[in-house]
Order: sequence, then structure tokens, then C-alpha cells
Amino acid sequence: MVDKKTGTPKKAQDSAAAPAADETKATQPLTSEDIATNATDTNLPPNKEEAYASGDANVNPELKAEEEAVANVPEDYAAPEADTEPPSEDKPDDSAPSDEGVPPESQIADEIPGAPTAASQDAAEQATEASRILQVSVLRFNPADPESVPHMQTYQVSEAPAMTLYILLNEIRDTQDPSLQFDFVCRAGICGSCAMLVNGKPSLACRTLTKDLPTHFTLAPLPGFELIGDLSVNTGKWMRGMSERIQTWCHLEGEKIDQCKIEKPMDPTLAEDIYLLDRCIECGICVAACGNFRMRPEFVAAVAINKVARFRLDPRDKRTDADYYQVMGTENGVFGCMSLLACHDFCPKDLPLKTQIAFIRRKMAQQGISKKTQRTLHRVVPMRELKLV
Repeated sequence: MVDKKTGTPKKAQDSAAAPAADETKATQPLTSEDIATNATDTNLPPNKEEAYASGDANVNPELKAEEEAVANVPEDYAAPEADTEPPSEDKPDDSAPSDEGVPPESQIADEIPGAPTAASQDAAEQATEASRILQVSVLRFNPADPESVPHMQTYQVSEAPAMTLYILLNEIRDTQDPSLQFDFVCRAGICGSCAMLVNGKPSLACRTLTKDLPTHFTLAPLPGFELIGDLSVNTGKWMRGMSERIQTWCHLEGEKIDQCKIEKPMDPTLAEDIYLLDRCIECGICVAACGNFRMRPEFVAAVAINKVARFRLDPRDKRTDADYYQVMGTENGVFGCMSLLACHDFCPKDLPLKTQIAFIRRKMAQQGISKKTQRTLHRVVPMRELKLV
């Protein structure tokens, strides 16, 4: 029979429409009813029925995956209803972030370990606002001025965070008294120029924090040195005289120095020991703190004993203990030390001064008992007093 509209036989048209229907059905998603129907289909061949019964996913992986998904759905699960209401302008957008349920910043800071809390911030602000007013009494005297007499002058300075005595003195000189004299060079505890007495104890101004001092304290120059003015003293003059007295340089016993010659290597441990003693900055604190030096100004003090120990370790120095005994084996040398050890306590570089004093004293005592007079030097600088001008 022929179709009047298409002009084709009806059987051919039905057979052509059958594959299109199958393709349309294959592209549609399977429902739970389809899965149940397929699972219980008795018209499948025997081998496919056994594969479905054994759970083999190779027969139809897509069908098997959907079957497992349906099996895992809870019994009390209810599908959400679709929201068909049109969005209202007054209704807030659910996708926008909301402040509801978010704790305040102070509570978040309390929950984070180490985070600054509101209380700590308020305390820090109050501490900054209520800074201390420091009263600094400075010993003033200018030897170059005939009309100047020693007197104490007090200054008031508002304390700042992390303020050192060096910063405080510069503020006094910049804002209150330009005539105030004190020394500084490096501001890092290396040059030793800013040494002074702080409440009677020798210390470096650039290494002393005002927060570690009381509200009222005194500043004075180092004793035992030539006074230049106010807090400034001439430590360099005394140190030069001491160096010439004990010859603080390497003695090569007449060997000509060749600048182009390769230096001999030194044992690393020995080099570290020499470097430890060579860190002295000649600030004069050990001299000012020495009670024996205050009673006997010709005493060489701990700085000289430390330098002798340093050059005694140096393998390039050809001197022997007999040479050192000529300059250190007297009451003005190492035997004059009464072991008060204030030099060791106040040394800003933490040098082992008490150990070196005991070591040199023992070696000089052994040299004095053995009475060995053989020396490697043709001339030794005799002991002489250091006259302070």
C-alpha cells in the first residue's frame, strides 16, 4: 500500500521511523521505572540475564551506574520543590554575603592565637600616651673654661619607645642645651667612644636603654682619664701610652716584612681564640671599673693583660714569657691585680677577662720562679708611669 502524502510504501515508512524512535529513546535519561523494567526484563538473552544478576557493568555501564545511584538514595529523601516565585526587588539576594552569624573582629582576634586583642591594643595606646618624664642629672664641667666649676644640671626629657642614652643625649643637645659635650662615633657598641658612668656604673650610652633605668638617674664621665668636658674624656691618650708600654704589636725579630708573600695558614681553633681576645674596643670601661687602678694609676689594668694574652697566643709573635715578664711581672703589672673582677662584670663585649688575668698571672709566676733570662728581643720598653694631664 502506498502513502498518498509521501508516495512511499507504508511498510518502508514504518521501518524508517523505528530507528529514529530508538535513537530518541536512547538519548533520553533513564528513570527509576525504566531501570526496574530493564532489570526484570525476561526477554533478554540468557547470558545478559546472568550478567545483570551477577552485577557485571560491562553489559551496560551507564545503566549500572544509575542503578547504583538509585539504590543509594535514602528512603526518607524528599526532592526539593522548585521555586517558581519570581524574584522580588525587596527580597535580599541569597547569593550575596551576609553579616549575620559573623563574629565581631575583636572576637576573631581573641580566637586566633598570638593575635593582638582589643585589650592589648588599648593598653599599648595608653602606655604610649602616658610615657615617662625622665629627669637626667648630668655632671657639667669644662676644664678649658676658667670660670667653669663642677656642678650637676638636671634635664627633663619625655621617654620614647626603644630610647637609648645616646638618643636621649642628642635630644637634650638639639632641643635644650647645645653646649652639652659627649662622644659618639658608631652608635652600635663598636667604637667605645660613648662610655660613661650611669648611676655610678660604667656603661656604653648607645647600648643602654632608658626603660631599664629609673625615672631619675645621673650621668658622669669615666674616672681615671683626661677630662675634655662634661661627659667627654680622652681615652685614646691613655690607650696609646698603654700600648707603647707593653708593646701591643707583633714582634717578628728583625724579619723583613714582604707584602707580596703569601701568609702562612693558621689553625682555625687558634684563630678563633685570638679573635675572641682581639674583640676589645678599648672603651675604657674595665679601667674605670677597676678599684686597683683608682688607687694606683700606674696599674696596667685588664685591657693590657688581655692584650698580652692575645699576642702570646699569636704564632707570628716571637716573644717569650721572659719578654712579657719584663713588662708584666711587677706590682704595676699582673701581680698588682687584687681580683676584684669589676672589669669582667662590666665589659660590654663579654671578654673572658678573669680567665686571662689568672692565666697570665700563673705564667708570669712560673717565669719568675724559673728565672729564665733568655729573651728574643734586643730591647724591651722599661716600665714607666703614665702621667695623666
